[in-house]
Amino acid sequence: MRNLAFAVLATAVVAGCSSSTPKTSEPQQPTAQSTATHAQANLASASGSLVSGRVEFDPMGDGMHLTGTIGGLQPNSVHGIHVHEKGDCSAADASSAGGHFNPTGTAHGRASSATHHAGDMDNITAGADGTVAINIHLAGVTLGGGAANDIANRALVVHAAADDYTTQPSGNSGARVACGVIRITQ
Repeated sequence: MRNLAFAVLATAVVAGCSSSTPKTSEPQQPTAQSTATHAQANLASASGSLVSGRVEFDPMGDGMHLTGTIGGLQPNSVHGIHVHEKGDCSAADASSAGGHFNPTGTAHGRASSATHHAGDMDNITAGADGTVAINIHLAGVTLGGGAANDIANRALVVHAAADDYTTQPSGNSGARVACGVIRITQ
């Protein structure tokens, strides 16, 4: 019992004499913010399609709000739509736009899931007249400023088929039927 009391007393003395440096946390990186207030992508047909349109990009909350109209689609058809990594729509099939915009190297998925590319969005559905009114919120991206998640001067691509949200790396959404570079206007 005396040995136990001595051990407790010795531990208390040693603990009281030791100096403790408070742990400092790593400084937080500032959240990247948009430096531009508006951009536009004029979509031109690709892969022999008749699809075209215009989409506007406005910073909103945690990302970008997209509005606009895309036409020339088959009536009541469903299509994948994504931001692609390169702002180059020069190839006839829009392959020059590269893969989906994915600065964090994550797996492809549905925009509402925890794991998805920064450029992944939910499918769009054309109406009976072959047009779709775009009203999409793309979270986690910025416009201008050059941050890793900046979508300025990248491409917006519409695909021929619906995105299945699971096939890697691009959702099996088929040919690229329209492409436009996201250009800052303000």
